[in-house]
Amino acid sequence: MPELPEVHTVCLSLRRHLLGALIVSASQHGKLRHYVETAALDAFCRQQRISSIERRAKYILLGFEKGGGLILHLGMTGRFIVEPDDKILLPHERCSWLLADGRRWRYCDARRFGAVHLCPPELPFEQHPALAQLGLEPLSEEFTGKQLHSLCRGRKAPIKNLIMSQRFVVGIGNIYACEALFASGISPFTPAGKLSLPRCKALVAAIKAVLHEAIASGGSTIRDYQSVNGSEGEFQLRLQVYGKNSQCCPRCQSKIVRGTQAGRSSYYCPKCQKN
Repeated sequence: MPELPEVHTVCLSLRRHLLGALIVSASQHGKLRHYVETAALDAFCRQQRISSIERRAKYILLGFEKGGGLILHLGMTGRFIVEPDDKILLPHERCSWLLADGRRWRYCDARRFGAVHLCPPELPFEQHPALAQLGLEPLSEEFTGKQLHSLCRGRKAPIKNLIMSQRFVVGIGNIYACEALFASGISPFTPAGKLSLPRCKALVAAIKAVLHEAIASGGSTIRDYQSVNGSEGEFQLRLQVYGKNSQCCPRCQSKIVRGTQAGRSSYYCPKCQKN
């Protein structure tokens, strides 16, 4: 599933393609996890000019000049394509928007886990039900070691589970959680409540550094992710532990181990990463 760096990269690409564009019509071509029927989608989007494109967690917020906008989620396999309109439906195309300049903006999603929400002008994006319960942005000034330490206090759940929970911190997927925990020398199995303030500060710094590096690399392409122009991320070329089971740790040459947490694979060095 595309995580924060991938969604951030898609946002940047969509801004280049769509900011200032006028929507002529909209169509819905197949059910998503959350979707809007064609009549409602078209009525909501018709003659709306796109004035802003931002990210919140793993959601893309597309604002209209007259207020309101769309809240979009890529799910596991979603991707956007902006190209001259040839009136031919693409494989796995679920929604599309015809633009006044003759281009068509398409949303394709093979596994249909994505989402399209309408946000009316009278409702601020942050109050929409899809976004209202989300946690801290990991790249924000509010996400500090002290704040993480407060969130961890008294919790027995493993720290990896906590930093991947969207209720606490948003957008940190499995890849980036594994890499940040390795960078900070913390075992993914460490009970969150056991972490001291200095270790929380080290983890926050590692999370920010890993995410910034991933964004600079265009995200990670492990399976299906591509940006709007079809390019792939390159951060997977810099991974230290993720996906490297039984390979040598880049620090101590011990074998990297693969474990399972909440149905996800955790990759870590048992010698470098302590409880």
